[in-house]
Amino acid sequence: MNTGRLHGRRAVVTGAARGIGAAIAATFEREGASVQRIDREDAPGVLGADLADAAAARLVTERAVAALGGVDILVNNAGILQMAPLLDLTVDTWDLTFDVNVRAMLLTTQVCARSMIATGQGGTVVNMASMGGKVGSPNQAHYAASKAAVIALTRVAAMELGGHGITVNCICPGYVLTEMGAATRTPEMVAAWSAKSPLNRLAQPQDVANMALFLASEEGSYCTGQAMNVTGGMIFH
Repeated sequence: MNTGRLHGRRAVVTGAARGIGAAIAATFEREGASVQRIDREDAPGVLGADLADAAAARLVTERAVAALGGVDILVNNAGILQMAPLLDLTVDTWDLTFDVNVRAMLLTTQVCARSMIATGQGGTVVNMASMGGKVGSPNQAHYAASKAAVIALTRVAAMELGGHGITVNCICPGYVLTEMGAATRTPEMVAAWSAKSPLNRLAQPQDVANMALFLASEEGSYCTGQAMNVTGGMIFH
């Protein structure tokens, strides 16, 4: 019996070894999708690649698509953040941030979109942007700029790929309680961040995964070119 909102769909998820990416991959699998995970290092069930390397980004995406026998959904979740004040920000840090957060997204989208177009069945691309791409934060000029670029890339890709039946959207999470910041996160910090939301809480990875599921499913099939906030009301645009 066919079960799940993504039954029979084939998905590639980058940055899928932990945090938001792991939650998205697990959610898609529960909803019936076959999933290929990509992350920085090989691990059980994960294809390892340094997405800052353009050739590696293309190659690992091609491997993932081949393993699935095609692709219906791409989730570009991989990203990095290295905090740095504006006046101390180095060119190397700026370039690395854009290589991973934006250029890799372009390359994986090119590989997957070509496969989707070849089948004539359309598909879905979900990119991970950030609340920072809309409002910015101190010490994150490079990160905010890269996420603003993700939003712009998403909109142009939606325009160009829509004629092939491919939707392209991005998600703009706010503060998400992931493993990444657990070592330095204090209860006082969580309380201060939570107070910024009318819901008075921070997001869990599953909150973001739920939006990705909506955009990847039939329910989201008439959404394209959108930057969907998952911020608990911290921003409204």
